[in-house]
Amino acid sequence: MRVGGGQEIGMACDFSISSDMARLGQAGPKHGSAPIGGATDFLPLFVGIERAMYSLTLCEPWTAHQAYYFGVLTDIAPVLKMDGKFIANPLVVTDKITDEYGRIIFGTMKTGEELAKAKEVVAKAEVDLAMLDKTVNTLIAKILHTFPNCMNKTISEVRKYKLEHWDKNKEGSREWLALNMMTEAKAGFRAFNDGPKENREVDFVLLRKLLAEGHEWNEELHQTISPQFQKQTV
Repeated sequence: MRVGGGQEIGMACDFSISSDMARLGQAGPKHGSAPIGGATDFLPLFVGIERAMYSLTLCEPWTAHQAYYFGVLTDIAPVLKMDGKFIANPLVVTDKITDEYGRIIFGTMKTGEELAKAKEVVAKAEVDLAMLDKTVNTLIAKILHTFPNCMNKTISEVRKYKLEHWDKNKEGSREWLALNMMTEAKAGFRAFNDGPKENREVDFVLLRKLLAEGHEWNEELHQTISPQFQKQTV
C-alpha cells in the first residue's frame, strides 16, 4: 500500500495524495517515447477513453485540482499560506465548475491578467507542508481502523482491474520501448538533455516532412531536427 503523486505513479498507488500546486501529466509523445507500461493501461480506467486519449497524446498537464476532480487523486491539500492562513492554489480556477458555455473549467490554469496576479500571490505566499502531512496522516489513521487481512484482500481485488491490463501489455511494451530507443527516443532525449532551456523539443513538423520523404533515422536526421543544432545555425 503506497501513498504517492504524479499521474503515472499516482495511478499505480492504492491511494494518492498531492499538493494542490502539483501538475500531473505525460511527456512521452513530446520527448520521444510513449506512456506505455502504466499510463496507457490505467488512465482509461480512471477517467474514460476520451480524456485519457487527450491527456496521453497531447501531453497537456492537469493541475492537481483537475486530477482530483477526474478521480486520479484520492485527495489534495493546500501548501501555500497568506497572512497565516492556508489558501487554494491561486493559479487555477476553483470558484466555478463550468464556463458560460457549460464546459468544465474547474481546476484549469488561469490566463492573462488573472494568471499574472495569481503569480504575484504565489511569490508572496509562504510554503507550508503541514496540511499535506495532516491529510496523509488522516488517511493512514482511517486505514489503521480496519481489519488488516480484510483491508489487504479488498485492495488486492480492486487492483485486479489495473493488473489485468498491465500483465497483458507489459512484454510488448518493454520490447517497443527498447526498439524506440534507436529512433524517436534517441532524438527526444537528446533534445531534452542538450537543448536550450527555452526549447527542449525537436522540430516535429520538419521531422514528419523528412520521414514522409523517406529520410533514414541517422545522425544527420537527429541533428537536423534537434533544437541545439538549429540554435547554432541561426
